[in-house]
Amino acid sequence: MEQSFEEFNKNSISLEVPDPKKTNTLSNYIRLEMTYPKGIDGVSILNGFVEYAINVERQQIAADLTVIVKNRLAEIEGKLNAARSSYEMDKEARIAKLAEKDVLRRAQLQDELKALRAQLKAVRSDRLALLDESINIAKSLGIQKPSTLSSLGDKSGNRSSSIIRTEINNQQVPLYFMGVEALEAERRTLLQRKSDDFTGARIAQIAKDLQLLQSNREIELLNNRKNEDLFLSNVAPLRGEQARLRSLNLDMAQLKLVVIDKLALEPIKPIKPKKVLILLSGLILGGVLGVLIALARSILLIRRNAAVDRAAHSQHAVIAESAKSER
Repeated sequence: MEQSFEEFNKNSISLEVPDPKKTNTLSNYIRLEMTYPKGIDGVSILNGFVEYAINVERQQIAADLTVIVKNRLAEIEGKLNAARSSYEMDKEARIAKLAEKDVLRRAQLQDELKALRAQLKAVRSDRLALLDESINIAKSLGIQKPSTLSSLGDKSGNRSSSIIRTEINNQQVPLYFMGVEALEAERRTLLQRKSDDFTGARIAQIAKDLQLLQSNREIELLNNRKNEDLFLSNVAPLRGEQARLRSLNLDMAQLKLVVIDKLALEPIKPIKPKKVLILLSGLILGGVLGVLIALARSILLIRRNAAVDRAAHSQHAVIAESAKSER
């Protein structure tokens, strides 16, 4: 079929293109002509051939455009996937940093809490030691109830008690003036205490901070994101281009590739055979052939006559020679 079409294309279809050196038009054009024998619908063949060529080119353009659009969509999807991967890595790194920060803060608070408790315990131990010492002093002075320096001076009968009172009141009152009963009551209470946490305001604040660190709301929000594509950065142009490419109409049925100035028409008269040309050619060829035949006949006759004359002359010469010899 390909060979037959090639022969038909070579012998029957002629293509005329404008000479680029002579034409001044800005648009290219071509002219197709087809020679076909009588009895064949050459007009339909040529018009169908042109329409087929246009459809094939239109399909090729549509296929090329489809491939280009698909390749661009695949490239955009690859960039979006890269952005998603980068976002996932950034999110995981952020969650890890937040979790690590919480762990560090929790450990610092627990260390601080432990140190504060040890400090409060040491303060309580020091207070107990101070109470024991003050109780011994109060017992030795016979102070059972809370007392003052003036009352202690009155009991001792010291007349310069006012002078003593003035000098001591400018200093901190010793603890043993609380009396044995008050000091022993405080000591018993301190010995019965099971925890010193309530005595430090910072411990309550640490407990509050530890309670808040049990759950990180920012990590929960990051893990509970539903549509994470909304949080991708610098992808708005890619999404816009993706939407435009997907909305493209790739149907090339209405694409106007060429302008057909005039479809093929049935010729007014056949181009072959040309009867006048054939008749004139026959007359000319017949005349030439007749002249050639006449010339050939004349040449043959001349050669024949020449041969006869030579034969007669030879015969006369032989007779003459024989007559001479008889004499």
